[in-house]
Amino acid sequence: MVKEIRIDEYDYPLPDERIAKHPLAQRDACKLLVRQSKGEISEHIFSELPELLPEDAVLIYNNTRVINARLRFRKAGGAHIEIFCLEPVDPADYAVSFAQTGRCIWNCLVGNSKKWKEGALEMKLEVNDKPLTFKAERMANLGRSSNIEFSWDNPAVSFSEIIGAVGEIPIPPYLNRGTEASDSTDYQTVYSHIDGSVAAPTAGLHFTPEVLEAISRRGIERRELTLHVGAGTFQPVKSEEIGDHPMHSEFIAVDRDLIAELAEGKRKVIAVGTTSVRTLESLFHAGALMLQGKWEGEVPQWAPYEGDTINICVADAMKAILRHLDETGMQTFIASTRIIIAPGYRYRVVKGMVTNFHQPRSTLLLLVSAFTGGDWRKAYEYALEHGFRFLSYGDACLFLGGD
Repeated sequence: MVKEIRIDEYDYPLPDERIAKHPLAQRDACKLLVRQSKGEISEHIFSELPELLPEDAVLIYNNTRVINARLRFRKAGGAHIEIFCLEPVDPADYAVSFAQTGRCIWNCLVGNSKKWKEGALEMKLEVNDKPLTFKAERMANLGRSSNIEFSWDNPAVSFSEIIGAVGEIPIPPYLNRGTEASDSTDYQTVYSHIDGSVAAPTAGLHFTPEVLEAISRRGIERRELTLHVGAGTFQPVKSEEIGDHPMHSEFIAVDRDLIAELAEGKRKVIAVGTTSVRTLESLFHAGALMLQGKWEGEVPQWAPYEGDTINICVADAMKAILRHLDETGMQTFIASTRIIIAPGYRYRVVKGMVTNFHQPRSTLLLLVSAFTGGDWRKAYEYALEHGFRFLSYGDACLFLGGD
């Protein structure tokens, strides 16, 4: 049973010196480990990726952009309070919330919460030469997180401008260092343009305009989708069995044209990063739930293992979503997903993936294991023995599946 998988079977020794604290000066000069469908491993440089992709591939990447989600306030008594923005509550739409010019509510993590019993936090600042007072007030304590109302007294300034001016890029805690000025560009992909993530889709950090142009010259199509990465991506599995590990909800958005293309199934889908993998596989299960009359706006964590989808093909699942878009008059499919991909999962959409080397005992390692038929350890041992750099700013992998 999938839920009985023990996370200690997905552990490996990772010395701190193998964790890349910064990216290489030239993004596409990093190492690239390539694993073929039958397990053969070879070593390359990332700039060679265009020549290593299947001729009939379509490359699909996540266009989300990391926001300056970490805000630091100081109380009148001197206590420092850190507010980490997770997702918008009112308005709930990301783009609308960023465009607000006076007030919005976000679900947030609060650091040093015990020092903030009541009242509003505030700071005076200038944004683009416009003075304002920026306030934060806790509206609801939800246990692990809180709903925070942000307000400010200058209607000429948007929430996006405020966090851009005073917020910090939230780099992963396992880097064991503070945010540096260089992270504002290093921790963004070259194709990011939809604000919303609190962590980067890091497999995309290796791409450069030159690599993208070389991919296009080969006649390989490039497409994009959106998954806003949540703070849960930093959290290792703490339970002994994965059945006791709750997956966090993530926002996804996929344009109608891409869904129609997936329904045709003419090209091998190569996903850039585990966020794109989760989005693409979630699309199949969203469509399957629609066909079964069970769709409620979110792909549940265990949906792939509990429903009867063996006789549902990708084309039918995608066509179900297209009908849903027709009925709602939408051009973009917007939903949320809690999908967990672990050994025992049957991949339906993704035929290959570009990804990084992931943390021990993580759900991302489970995802890789599911794709490689449980053969993840061979690739990771090769990487450790051959000087590869690990985690967000480290080296890359290209895993290719069969037909």
